[in-house]
Amino acid sequence: MSLHYIIREPKIKLEKNPLLLLLHGYGSNEEDLFSFASELPDTYYVVSARAPYDMMYGSYAWYAINFDADENKFSDINQAKQSRDLIANFIDELIAKYPIDAQNVSLIGFSQGSILSYAVALSYPEKIQRVVAMSGYLNTEMATENFEKNDFSNLKIFASHGTVDQVIPVDWARKVAPALTEIGIPVVYKEYPIGHGVSPQNFYDFKNWLEN
Repeated sequence: MSLHYIIREPKIKLEKNPLLLLLHGYGSNEEDLFSFASELPDTYYVVSARAPYDMMYGSYAWYAINFDADENKFSDINQAKQSRDLIANFIDELIAKYPIDAQNVSLIGFSQGSILSYAVALSYPEKIQRVVAMSGYLNTEMATENFEKNDFSNLKIFASHGTVDQVIPVDWARKVAPALTEIGIPVVYKEYPIGHGVSPQNFYDFKNWLEN
């Protein structure tokens, strides 16, 4: 398998089960979002992937974030694109290895994992049906060229953000819904009075959204 991962198999086995793929944030690891796994619907394969770039001490990144002399942050777009394709390929590997329903794949991303979830879904909407994007933003430079021409008719997005997020400003997240609606993707967007994290209400809301 191209990415290291941990898995919770479905408690209710169907002929083919849906997949929830969890993508952690910058400097975290696969254990982080997996703490939710037991609370997620019983019919899903829940897989939490570890990002490929090792930052030491159990921290990993999907791509480097660099600072220039004025302390402006910028993302390594080439690394992000490589991770985007690694995730798309990893989904194919999971479908080949487990009895996963290829027509029912959801990405749940936090922060950097959320930014990449958008990139994967916009680039390969035939692979992804739903995205839960928490505390991230849309960076279309990470998507494939001419992604706007893709067929998004089976894609839905739940985006959420903390109003006092000190890592990624909430203003960045507020641009997501208008941009995606313009290319025909339905978006549910919610805000919570928290910082850069996932509140219990946020968890409850996206879980409900997944089950509908």
